[in-house]
Amino acid sequence: MEQKLRRDLNMGQNLRKLRLANNWSQEKLCEELQRRGCDISRTTYEKYEHCKLNIRISVLIELRKIYNCSYDDFFEGLDST
Repeated sequence: MEQKLRRDLNMGQNLRKLRLANNWSQEKLCEELQRRGCDISRTTYEKYEHCKLNIRISVLIELRKIYNCSYDDFFEGLDST
């Protein structure tokens, strides 16, 4: 019997909102993340925003530093279930 896993909550919309609010293109943001030691391509980041891939904690930590925001900003609206 095949079992399917339920999709986890995803913060893709929040990632996109924060990126746009801080005037970053995906390409420039990924360049900055790479400069900070995160090995990430633009296509990988795009998958984060489109809910096709879960974001790594190391990337989330660097994004918080880049955006100068709290972790709550990444999880906004996800606990409304």
